[in-house]
Amino acid sequence: MSDPGQQSDTGHRVAIVTGGSKGIGAGLVEGYRQRGWAVVANALTIEPSNDPDVLTVAGDISEQATADRIISQAIDRFGRVDTLVNNAGVFVSKPFTDYTAEDYALVTGVNLAGFFWVTQRAIGQMLKQHSGHVVNISASIADRADSVEPTALTALTKGGLAAVTKSLAVEYASRGIRVNAVAPGIIQTARHPAESYTPEALAGKLPPLGRVGQVSDIVEGVLYLESAPYVTGEILHVDGGRIAGK
Repeated sequence: MSDPGQQSDTGHRVAIVTGGSKGIGAGLVEGYRQRGWAVVANALTIEPSNDPDVLTVAGDISEQATADRIISQAIDRFGRVDTLVNNAGVFVSKPFTDYTAEDYALVTGVNLAGFFWVTQRAIGQMLKQHSGHVVNISASIADRADSVEPTALTALTKGGLAAVTKSLAVEYASRGIRVNAVAPGIIQTARHPAESYTPEALAGKLPPLGRVGQVSDIVEGVLYLESAPYVTGEILHVDGGRIAGK
């Protein structure tokens, strides 16, 4: 598990955030920095940061070479890896029979292969440190199907992340490494226009709390898990009660 007493060569604990250029990822970068952590942020395209404690690594997370660069540059710059947040993800909504080979390659490449390669390397480093934390960003649709919008390919991949979270938590608990997941519901981000979040557009989709979630809700969920050293193998649903209400 992450030990608040252990710090990097620069005096910080170190988090890696994939998909860290905008939306939830950018919120996570800011959230960890506010806690005094150094952060390595990856995205397909991402600008260098003026903050000396934020290292940006551009590259396709679905490629092994990108995972190698993220971990090696994190070690070169900060000396350790305390937490990996697998936030990068792709969502493609189509009727199941309309998915193409390109859709399948894109979604599985980012959501599964991207998780796999960087997590392998991160856990390898954490084993050397005898501590670490992995947080996977799953989705509530992995547990409750959406009758309004088809989500089979996303559910396939995000459900895989939920399952492997529990598997890795058990495999590495005795070696000081925790593995958890956050499963968001509908979260408002700049990726979609504001009219996507009107009551009319969300008819039939709102959870029991009656509103969509904000990026800050997911950030707080991840940071809760960060500060809960006795929690591992947990799928934390940050979905306004969606999973409980159906």
